[in-house]
Amino acid sequence: MHEHHGNNPKLFRLAGWWGNDEKTRFKMEKGFHPQVGAASWQMSNAPVFNMVAHNASLDIYDKAGMDELQKKSNVLTGYMEYLLKQITHLPFEIITPAEPARRGCQLSLLFADRGKEVFEKLAENGVIADWREPNVIRIAPVPLYNTFEDCFRFYEILMGIV
Repeated sequence: MHEHHGNNPKLFRLAGWWGNDEKTRFKMEKGFHPQVGAASWQMSNAPVFNMVAHNASLDIYDKAGMDELQKKSNVLTGYMEYLLKQITHLPFEIITPAEPARRGCQLSLLFADRGKEVFEKLAENGVIADWREPNVIRIAPVPLYNTFEDCFRFYEILMGIV
């Protein structure tokens, strides 16, 4: 793609998630902020090789059974919520609905301050979580591959962050 076209944000394009600037993508701001160059023309269609892996994962979900996964999700996320409520040295609140049917298997922690610092320390300790502006860490104890021990280990790591 010629740079005259690829670097012209005013040129009409079908704006897709992957074409949005990576630095602002998760800020969820209104409007489309294109990446530089040909990358700005990416759509939100999933790549073929990713879909092959996704198809294999769906077979695993079928074998596990959605009812069993839902039951474990409720208990696992409830356990994580219980552990998080024991933490008093970090200024956060759980903003995800308390009702299991309304939250899925994730908990969003809104930090009064130092949220990004806590997120980075979690990452340094091998924790995979999501950062959401302005000050939210989203964690997801996924029932298919996370355990109660994983939840407790997360709690220990979070307790160790000062």
